[in-house]
Amino acid sequence: MSDPTDYRPAPGTIPTDPGVYRFRDEEGRVLYVGKAKNLRARLANYFQDESALSPRIRQMVHTACHVEWVVVGSEVEALTLEYSWIKEFEPRFNVVFRDDKSYPFLAVSLSEEFPRVWITRQKHRKGTRYFGPYTKVWAIRHTLDELLTAFPMRSCSRGQFNQAQRVGRPCLFGYIGRCTAPCVGRITAQEHRQEANRLVAFMEGDAGKEIEARRAQMREAAAHEDFERAARLRDQIAALEAASERNVVVFDENVDADIFGLEADELEASVQVFHVRGGRIRGQRGWVSEEIGGMSAGEIVSELLPQVYSDPQYDRMPAVRADSRSVDDRKHLAVTAIPAEIWVPELPEDRAELEAWLSEKRGGHPVHLRHPQRGKKARLAETVHENAVQALARHKLARASDMTVRSQALEELRVGLNLERAPLRIECYDISHTQGTHQVGSMVVFEDGLSKKSDYRHFIVHGPNGKGVPDDTAAMDEVLRRRLARLKEGAPADDVGAVEDTGNGQVAGVPRRFAYRPDLLVVDGGLPQVHAAQRVVDEMGADVTVVGLAKRLEEVWLPTEDYPVIFSRTSPALRLLQQVRDESHRFAITFHRKKRGAAMTRSALDAIPGVGPAKQRALLSAFGSVARMRKASVAELCAVPGIGPTLAEMILSHLRDSGH
Repeated sequence: MSDPTDYRPAPGTIPTDPGVYRFRDEEGRVLYVGKAKNLRARLANYFQDESALSPRIRQMVHTACHVEWVVVGSEVEALTLEYSWIKEFEPRFNVVFRDDKSYPFLAVSLSEEFPRVWITRQKHRKGTRYFGPYTKVWAIRHTLDELLTAFPMRSCSRGQFNQAQRVGRPCLFGYIGRCTAPCVGRITAQEHRQEANRLVAFMEGDAGKEIEARRAQMREAAAHEDFERAARLRDQIAALEAASERNVVVFDENVDADIFGLEADELEASVQVFHVRGGRIRGQRGWVSEEIGGMSAGEIVSELLPQVYSDPQYDRMPAVRADSRSVDDRKHLAVTAIPAEIWVPELPEDRAELEAWLSEKRGGHPVHLRHPQRGKKARLAETVHENAVQALARHKLARASDMTVRSQALEELRVGLNLERAPLRIECYDISHTQGTHQVGSMVVFEDGLSKKSDYRHFIVHGPNGKGVPDDTAAMDEVLRRRLARLKEGAPADDVGAVEDTGNGQVAGVPRRFAYRPDLLVVDGGLPQVHAAQRVVDEMGADVTVVGLAKRLEEVWLPTEDYPVIFSRTSPALRLLQQVRDESHRFAITFHRKKRGAAMTRSALDAIPGVGPAKQRALLSAFGSVARMRKASVAELCAVPGIGPTLAEMILSHLRDSGH
C-alpha cells in the first residue's frame, strides 16, 4: 500500500482548467480515469482526510503511485476524452456497466434485392432495420410467426434461398403461405419489397392503419361472398392484433424517450432502461456494475450515460426532431437512435455537459435529461425502477455464493502457497499435439477467480529450426520464454502497440494485457514440469511464483519443495486450480484440433491437380469442409468461381476415391 502524500502534486503545479486525469500504479497501469471542470480543485479531493473518501476511492489512492492529467478546451471535450480512456485502459476502479445478457432483435435486411426477416442477437449490418431488443426470445419468435401470417415474405438464409432458386422449388413456408416464394418467381422483387416495407411500417407504429385496412378488405370480401379470402384476412387481422399487443401503449404517439431506473447498494448497481418510441415500449435492456463504492445516483448516471450512448450503434442511426409529427419522419426513430428526452432517477451535476455531448451525438438536435416526479411519467419511471430492484436481487442471488467461494479460494491459495498476497491474476499453460506434430500451447487467464477470455492467447510451437520440439517440456520452455519476453518488454503497461510474434521470443510492440504480471503461474504437471518452468522464470528474471498441478492425485507442486502441497478435495482453492487447469487444456485442445483439421483439409485438396490456394479458399468458403464437397454434385461445384465441369468431376472423383 502506498502513501498518497508521497506522490501528491504541489497544488501550484496543477492547472485550474478543464481536463482529464489518470492515476497509475507502480507498474504503470491506469487505475482510474476522471474528468474535472477545475483540475486543481478536483484532485485536491483525493488527498483530503481519508474518512471523507468512499472505500473504493480510498483503496484506489493507496494503490496508485502517480497521478497525471491532460488539459482540454471544454467540459464536453473532457467528457469525450474520459470515456475514450476508460475504453482504452479498462481501469479497475472505474465503474463499468456490463450488459447482463444478449438480447434478440427482429431484423429486416432492406439492402438485399429480396429483403429477409429473421431473429438475431447482433445488430451491425448496414442497410438492415432492427426492432427490439426483446427480453424473451420466445416472445419475438411468436411475433415473427404472427407477422409472417400477415406479411408473407422471405425468412430463409441466403444459402437456402439460392438452393431453392437452383432446384426451382420453394421451401415449406412457400407452400403453407408464410412466404410469397420470390425464389421461384411467384412475385417480382418489387412486389416482395413492398411486402417488406409494409412489415417495417407495422413494426414502426402503423399497426392501427394496417389492421383497419385489412378489416375493410375483409368486409368487402364478405359482401361479395368471397368467404375464403375473408377468412384469410380475418386470420391476418388476429395475428396483427396479437403482434401489436406485445408493444404496450403507454403514452400518446408523440412520446419518445429512454427511461432509466436504478437500484444500488454500497457495492453494486443495477440499471434498467425502457425504450419508448411513439408512445410504445419498444425494448428493454439491463446492466449490472460492481465496485461502485457508495456513489450517489447522480454520480452513477454521470458514469452510465457516456458508456451507453458511446456504443457505435448510436452513430449509425439518424436523429428525429422532438417536434416532428410526421409519420414518415418518425419511422426512422428506432430504439438505437438517441431520443430527445432521457429520463433518469437523479439529475447529475454535469447535466449541461452531458446534454451538450448527447446533442452533438444526435446530429445537433437537442437532448434533455429529465427527472419525472408526478403523473404517468413518474409512474412509468417507478415501474422501470422496480425492474432494476428485481434484477439486482436476481443478480445477488446468483452471485452471492460464488463471490464468497472465490474470495475463500484466493485466500486459501495465498496461505497454502505462502504468497505475499492473494493471486488476483493467475495464468495457466498447457501443450497439445498429435505424436509431436502440430504442436501448440495455450495461455488462459483468471482474474479475481473468474476467467478473463479477452486475455487468452494461443502459441504455435516452432522450435529452433521451425520443425517443432522433441517433448512437452521443451515446448513449455519455448511458450514461457515468449510470454515472459513480452512481460519484460511490456513497460509501460498501458501505452504500447500491437504485438508481432516472430516465434523466437522477440516482439515488436507489446499488447497491454501481455504486459500485466501474473501473481501465479500454473503449469499442468508435476515436479519436472515445475522445475522446467522455474528455470525459464529465473533465466528471464521474472518475479513470478510457479506451481504445478499433477493430475494423478491433484497435488500442487512448488519448485523449492520436495513434497507437494495437499489441499482438501473439497477445498475451494483446489477447485479453482482445477478449473484453471481444465480451461487451459480445453483451450489448447480446441486450437490444436482446428490447426490439425485445417492441415488435413489442405492436404486433401493439395493432391488434386489444378486446385491451387485460390481455388481451395473458394471451395472451403462455399462448402465449409471436404465432407460437404464430397457430397456435392458437379453442378454445385461448378457454382464456385473458377471451377469448371471437368475440374469439378476431377475433384469429386479424387475425394470419393481417396476416402478423405
